[in-house]
Amino acid sequence: MADMSEDGGLRERKKAATREALSAAALRLALERGPENLRVDEIAEAAGVSPRTYNNYFSSREQAIVAAIAAERALRIGVALRARPDDEPLADAVVEAVAGQYGAEPSGDALTLLRATPNLRAEFVDTVEGIEDPLAAAIADRTGRDDLTNAVLAAMVSAAARVGVKRWIEPAGEGLLVVPRGSLVDHLREALAHVKPALRAADPHR
Repeated sequence: MADMSEDGGLRERKKAATREALSAAALRLALERGPENLRVDEIAEAAGVSPRTYNNYFSSREQAIVAAIAAERALRIGVALRARPDDEPLADAVVEAVAGQYGAEPSGDALTLLRATPNLRAEFVDTVEGIEDPLAAAIADRTGRDDLTNAVLAAMVSAAARVGVKRWIEPAGEGLLVVPRGSLVDHLREALAHVKPALRAADPHR
């Protein structure tokens, strides 16, 4: 009889592979045709699944396209924080984990696509909210506390990081060509600096 944990692991890998195939197909087709000319059923067909299966993973074509551009960074934030040195102050560890995951800018055609498409820019900014729950769990692991503080800190970090990404990618004025101002990682660090005092106050090793 197959081990239940092995079955569960296999299911999760299959789900991750399907999600990756859908997002990769969405980005490829968007680059070929333009996102405004792309239909959900075309993305599903290109990934070899049904439109119903597509809807189990993404609620819009923009979400699927951006999942490929953002490379599911939010899902890795907890791993990134846990990988930081144990003796590193909590504030520094959190900032470095977030900057490490989100500081890498989309490149080439993917960045051009973001610049040209307001809906994709908005979706890209919204992906930052996905760090909140995994970040709260990772903060709890570092502090050794399981209380409201972790959730509040994670929410603050998520909000600050979202502001940093938004300031980097959005145009400075109505109707202007989108040319990101400065580096994404610099915007992130500047925004996250405002929540470092709260992280320091919650650090049991300070």
